[in-house]
Amino acid sequence: MLADIQSRITAAETAAGRPTGSTQLLAVSKVQPNERVADVLAQGHRLFGENKVQEAAGKWPTFQEQYPDASVHLIGPLQTNKVKQAVALFDAIHTVDREKLANKLAAEIQSQGKSPELFIQVNTGEEPQKAGVLPADADAFIATCRGLDLPIIGLMVIPPINEEPSLHFALLRKIAARNGLVGLSMGMSSDFERAIALGATHIRVGSAIFGERDYG
Repeated sequence: MLADIQSRITAAETAAGRPTGSTQLLAVSKVQPNERVADVLAQGHRLFGENKVQEAAGKWPTFQEQYPDASVHLIGPLQTNKVKQAVALFDAIHTVDREKLANKLAAEIQSQGKSPELFIQVNTGEEPQKAGVLPADADAFIATCRGLDLPIIGLMVIPPINEEPSLHFALLRKIAARNGLVGLSMGMSSDFERAIALGATHIRVGSAIFGERDYG
């Protein structure tokens, strides 16, 4: 399944006129049994996405003893009381979405002397139940984060489930471009080819690599 996704990524990059390898594949390992994660690691993949700090903390230090080059990104919401642990654990955080969190990250990065790469989550669908800054507030929030010396490298989006995702990918790209950001974390199992066509630098694919999750 991993090889199939990788070949589809390459085909989508070629179709979009993009260099092969310009899209990073985050294998979303949340709620996956350790043996499935170990299998994907054994196939040579080294970039993973996790939704929860606690789950990642219970899983990745052990894997990274065997695979020290494995990289883990946080792609789920981050509570301020988990910031210290998150800064220590993750290589990137894709869900910076409010000033209180930005301030906490800035203080913790200063304290630890290390920083994950950071993405700002944008709620392009303006859905009340979903995290992320509203599109109208994105420019100001990016400026706030830069004022805190946070290493913001890009933006992240999860489009509304019942809308054409390409519209949201295009909006995210527009906001990123006018703010001089190159990272675009967008696209999942069902729509990553459309995301690649619109410039995604990081796509997040879980069940298509690992198989369906068992939440039981």
